[in-house]
Amino acid sequence: MTALPASPVLVRTWFGDDGAWAALAEEVRTPSEDGFLADVTLLDDPAFAGLDAEALREKQTTGPIVSFLADETTLTSPEHPVLAVRVLPRRDGDQRDFAPFRVVPAELWSVENNLNLANLDWADFTRSAGADGVFRGFGQ
Repeated sequence: MTALPASPVLVRTWFGDDGAWAALAEEVRTPSEDGFLADVTLLDDPAFAGLDAEALREKQTTGPIVSFLADETTLTSPEHPVLAVRVLPRRDGDQRDFAPFRVVPAELWSVENNLNLANLDWADFTRSAGADGVFRGFGQ
């Protein structure tokens, strides 16, 4: 399988709809109202078909705190909720819950910027996710 860079990535893992991937890529490249963008490398390589959160953690052990997956759920849902995965290895004794959560593309910048710069913690986003587990912004 293709190697991953030591920087945040958004990996396409489902290849059933090229138009949905193109739409997602456009959403991710569109700045927020305040001009913020997620600093992610978009990876569109069939070698990553079926890659899941655990495999992403195993492949990206240095570099960012969080990276992202565009799986079948992402690319078949109207909101395109991307899966946020904490890839930074746990420190000995760390018992915090770092379960993946979903984030709409318009808020991807907030998750990527704030987690990878350590401005906010994983729980700040998971606590602010909706009942469906999707982060749509603070106060949403």
